[in-house]
Formats: sequence, C-alpha cells, structure tokens
Amino acid sequence: MPLHHGPHQHDERPMAVNPFYGEANPVGGMTDAPPKHRLPDDPMPPSTAYQLVHDELMLDGNARLNLATFVTTWMEPQAGVLMAECRDKNMIDKDEYPRTAELERRCVSMLAHLWNAPDPDGAVGCSTTGSSEACMLAGMALKRRWMQRNADRYPSKHARPNLVMGINVQVCWEKFCNFWEVEARQVPMDGDRFHLDPQAAAELCDENTIGVVGILGSTFDGSYEPIQELCAALDTVQEKTGLDIPVHVDGASGGMIAPFLDPDLVWDFRLPRVSSINTSGHKYGLVYPGVGWALWRTADDLPEDLVFRVNYLGGDMPTFALNFSRPGAQVVAQYYTFLRLGREGYRAVQQSTRNVARGLAERIETLGDFQLITCGDQLPVITFTTAPEVKAYDVFDVSRRLREFGWLVPAYTFPAHRQDLAVLRLVCRNGFSADLAALFLADLDRLLPELRRQAHPLTRDKEAATSFHH
Repeated sequence: MPLHHGPHQHDERPMAVNPFYGEANPVGGMTDAPPKHRLPDDPMPPSTAYQLVHDELMLDGNARLNLATFVTTWMEPQAGVLMAECRDKNMIDKDEYPRTAELERRCVSMLAHLWNAPDPDGAVGCSTTGSSEACMLAGMALKRRWMQRNADRYPSKHARPNLVMGINVQVCWEKFCNFWEVEARQVPMDGDRFHLDPQAAAELCDENTIGVVGILGSTFDGSYEPIQELCAALDTVQEKTGLDIPVHVDGASGGMIAPFLDPDLVWDFRLPRVSSINTSGHKYGLVYPGVGWALWRTADDLPEDLVFRVNYLGGDMPTFALNFSRPGAQVVAQYYTFLRLGREGYRAVQQSTRNVARGLAERIETLGDFQLITCGDQLPVITFTTAPEVKAYDVFDVSRRLREFGWLVPAYTFPAHRQDLAVLRLVCRNGFSADLAALFLADLDRLLPELRRQAHPLTRDKEAATSFHH
C-alpha cells in the first residue's frame, strides 16, 4: 500500500495562474495553467514555476513558531551559503569529494572527544541522515555482535534476539525491532516515572538480549534516563549470570546538551558498558535537517563485516550507512557550526535555551490553570497538563486554540500505564528567544478566559487532535 495516495478524482480544474506570473505579455498563455496531479505537457518559465510552488507553501506553518519539533529552524546566513555551495556534492562519493569526507572524519573525532571515547582520534563513527538511521546502525551492530557471540545456537527457535528499552523510546527503535526481527522488550511507565527504570530493565535481560537502549532526553517529557544507574544494574547482572550486555545511548537531543550544561553527569563513554552513542546534528547540534551521527567506543564494537571500505587520498575511509546518495551540505554545516561555536559557544547557546525554557515554565505555572510535568532543567523542554480543578477544557483544546495564533504545540497522551495523562509539550530551541516566549505566554494567557467559559472540553476525537511529534 502506498504511503501517499493520489487524488480521489480526476484533475477537473487545473492550477490557476495569475497573468502577472508570466515573464512577458500578461495576457499571453493565460489558458496554459499546469495540472496538479500529472506532469504538464510543456515546460513553463522558471519564475512561474517558482511562484506557483512558493504560493502553495505559504499555507505551511511557520517553522520558527513550531514548538513541537526538536529540529533546528534557524541558522546563520553564512551556514546557508555553505550549504548551497555543497548541495550538489554526493556524500557517498568520497573519492570525488575528499575534503567533504575529511570534514566528516573531523566531526566524528570532535564528537568522540566530547563524549570521552577512550581513543578519540581513532574513533569509529559516521554521519547519517538523522538519529533514526543512526539508531538503526547501532541496533544492527548490537545484533551482529550478539550473533557472533552465539553462533553455536543462532539461528534456532530457542534463540530469538531481544532489545530492552523504555516504552518512551522514539518510534525508530520499534521500527528497528520490526525490520531486523528483534523482540522489543519495553519497560512501562509507572506513576511519576516516565522513562526506563534501571532495575526493571535489568530484569528483562537474558542470554538473548543484544543490548539495552538508554535515552538521554526522552521526547515524551525531556527527561534524561539514568544511564549510569542502568550500567550499574547491568554490572550486577554480569556478576550474577556472566551475561555481558552492552548499552547504546540514544542521545538524539541530550548528546548535544549534557556535555555543555551537565558536564558532571556520567552517561557517555566514561561508562565502560556504553558501546555506542548517537545524536542528531539537526536538533541541538544546531544544523538544518537532516544529519545525525553514530559513534562506537572502539573498532571492536562495530563488527568489521558491516563496514565497507572506501579508499581516498591513499587512505582508508570506512562507510557504514543505510542510505547511499545524499548531499554533503549538512555535514559541512555541522563542521561549520562546530568550528564557529566551539565548546564555549555551544555552552552559551544551550544555556540560553535552557534559561528560556525554565523561565517560561515558571510563568506558565503562575497562570494557575496548569500543572508542570517537566520544567526544562534537563532538555530545554516543558511538558504540562491542566490542573485537576480545571474541568472546562483540556490540553487538546489549548493546542487547537493556540494554532489560531500560529503556534504549533502538540497535545498527546502518554503510553501504556499512564494513558490517563495528556500533556502539552514545548520544545525550546535556538531561535526561540525570550521575546518569542513572552509573545507565546501572552497568547496563551489571552485564550484562558474563553477556555474557562466552556461548558466542557470540546475535542471529542482525541485521535484527530494534535498528534505527538518527535
């Protein structure tokens, strides 16, 4: 079944063309409007084609006001120029574009230093199209290592590999388990714990466990999972059973927050059990989509038979990716941003973002209608729900009404065991300034008198309400 369906009826009315869109006589070719759902018979001037596409895209939401997404929505003009200069370079052609390949290698090394790899200059890693691909690669490496360790009994009906994770994981981990035939063992939420519990995760492990996934920054509420405690629980498992179970840290967002704002938090390669880490360059790495990164502790953690070798400049460039052709622009933009900001620049930017989040959380709480779940003190993410005494409206009503002002704020329910809890989530990113936060708060405050006058919540179909956005 195709993911995108075509029109349900024939294209009876072609796309309208303003006469002034033409490049010459405004009444010339006025009947030559292109169809919407099939290729036009003839070409048209580039300015006309541009204007038609441009006008339709005006109906999209404003990315800067999208408080649902973690993805970067603003970069400096210089970064945009560099990306434009590199968009025709194919990242996979490392022979043809050796300097782009070199910038990718440098980014891997910089991240290895940032995440305290034992040998940063010899670190093994690669760029990806985002954290979803990076997680797939990490999962593949975990499964292949487990297969090699259990070659005497796999495949067999008694040896089905499994991966342990919290129920709060990003959907890419469920996809991985589905695509690569791995059993997903999920730790449910419980009470006010909205992510993985280390002891509960350890209890789900057995001889068929390929690894445990820890999330440094849950997309549900912005909280860090306790990676150090998770590793300690697995150390105990090894002492009791001899099972040496690796940990992958999904640092899609927190991998570019914690090193700068929480340097004393131990979550990375300082923990010997952490075998791999991923992050999204296009989230708090501060680069436009889509770029991600996957790194392994040592070469031994990435099975050699998964790596393809490419020779460039007389050297050896390993490549390990699901995607093939893709532009080099995002990798170049990542290197630019690393070079441009450095450690202190990243610290300043991320601190500013956290300050905005925490300040906004405090002001939302003072409104009196809402109860905070998280306040932006880990990821700069705020989640909140309506206070118990609020009966006239719910979070879905708030989300729907905020759209009238252009704000895109997701409302969603939590998964199994906490499906009773529905929240709003605000993702604060670089570019969402204190001024924009004040404007958001003013619009939210302006809505409250009308919402309070409702007889009851108006959003009947929760499935049709604003969905959860990763």
